[in-house]
Amino acid sequence: MKFYRLKHLVPAVAFTLAMGTSSCIGDLNVDPTIDKSTSVEFNRDPIFAKIYANMALTGNIGPAGNGDIDGIDEGTSDFFRQLWNMNELPTDEAVCCWGDAGVPEYNFAQWDASHGMMTAMYYRLYFGITMANYFLENTVDDATATDLRAEARFLRALYYYYAMDFYGNIPLIVKVSTEQAEQSDRKTIYEFIEKELLECVDDMKEPRTNTYGRADKAAAWLLLARLYLNAEVYTGTPQWGLAVTYAEKVLESGYTLCKPYKNLFMGDNNTNGAQNEIILPILQDGIDTQNYGCGTFLIAATHKTDMNNAGTSENWAGNRARKQMMTMFFPNNDAPNVDENEMVRQAKDDRALFYGKDRELEVEDISNFTHGYSCAKFTNKYSTGATPKDAKFVDMDVPFMRVAEAYLILAEAKTRLELPNEAKPYIDDLRDRANATKQPTYSLNDICDEWCREFAFEGRRRIDLIRFGKFGGNTDYVWDWKGGTKEGTNFDAYRNLYPIPTKERVANPNLEQNFGY
Repeated sequence: MKFYRLKHLVPAVAFTLAMGTSSCIGDLNVDPTIDKSTSVEFNRDPIFAKIYANMALTGNIGPAGNGDIDGIDEGTSDFFRQLWNMNELPTDEAVCCWGDAGVPEYNFAQWDASHGMMTAMYYRLYFGITMANYFLENTVDDATATDLRAEARFLRALYYYYAMDFYGNIPLIVKVSTEQAEQSDRKTIYEFIEKELLECVDDMKEPRTNTYGRADKAAAWLLLARLYLNAEVYTGTPQWGLAVTYAEKVLESGYTLCKPYKNLFMGDNNTNGAQNEIILPILQDGIDTQNYGCGTFLIAATHKTDMNNAGTSENWAGNRARKQMMTMFFPNNDAPNVDENEMVRQAKDDRALFYGKDRELEVEDISNFTHGYSCAKFTNKYSTGATPKDAKFVDMDVPFMRVAEAYLILAEAKTRLELPNEAKPYIDDLRDRANATKQPTYSLNDICDEWCREFAFEGRRRIDLIRFGKFGGNTDYVWDWKGGTKEGTNFDAYRNLYPIPTKERVANPNLEQNFGY
């Protein structure tokens, strides 16, 4: 594959767009050589692959070098690493002991518009959007490109979804341009995402017929269901019925729950049965997709050398659970000081994959990794016992979209539609898979907790807390160190949105800042 370099302004901020990718999309036959010359020649397959690679890589030379985005530390520009930080660290699930610039602000929900990591995420999302725009401008909707164009539109909608969710009123850009973009309101972005998904889905591959790692119709249906589940947050108008419609399509698509649960988060989750549940993974390979985000970040940042080996030499000892995370499995605050295998047994729930040996349940000292139980959910070990490809970088694909989400969307949406009897079987199915005890009924609060148990540390908690009215504002729910105090305190509702980065507003005077910043 040849790499071509081209400068674009998106919007009005310079990016170095490396028009290529590594071999993360297995069915693309590309030349692995590098052309260092500047060129505007369009090379379809590498550009298409790069739209996906935006989620899996940070640059074009291994884990560090020739980064995608100018002016940003490459390691912190990883899509999933920053998505995880923004959706997990300000919540009741996770806290990080590192003092890196930006981490404490995430822990305590005290960021401002100059926050570097939040800025990196903004540009990572628009980098993906620009790549998709470039691809769509330079292809035609014929027999050779119809499905590729549909996937590019899906991925652009996915990037816009997170940009809208994080930043609210943002520029809506559908063509590569050097002009300063106008700002659109959140509802307009929502309607664009909805329209794109409804239009592109018919041209996408049928469920489970596309190459593993690429999106099919089920991915578009699941993103629509997610969009509609949060419609009241984004537009002021709930869409519970539409959330049900598209979640049901996902359940009818042929994807099924993986058992055992832990196989979803192992180094061979592309072959061990987890691929039957994972609708869209972020592909990882210890040789071909080396970076300091994605699967390597998930495993290394949650592990310390005193824990059971996780199949990588990296044990960064950063992210661990707040007490409230553990009460989801041990409501009496009596989580035992045992490893993850015994923790699962005592919790009577296969999802309680936490390590408590030599750990404190209470996080008294934020900077001490042993204050807080360790998440042992993610591992680069293989279910077969085979050796991972690399001693450092991991093979575990990030299970970015999986069918279990549709179960909980159905349970929540039907409960909000006052159909609790129809909602109950979906949670029962998830608890059966986890070998957990089923309840006679499930309230909305129970469902909020079930989201936490099922998707712990997977990078979504903030979105769910906002939807349930438990994040910013005068809520009835606090957690340890919420708002920066040990006992927890509410923070203002405007923090349900992140600010438009200062760097972007300086570059583009058309952009107004979100309220409160």
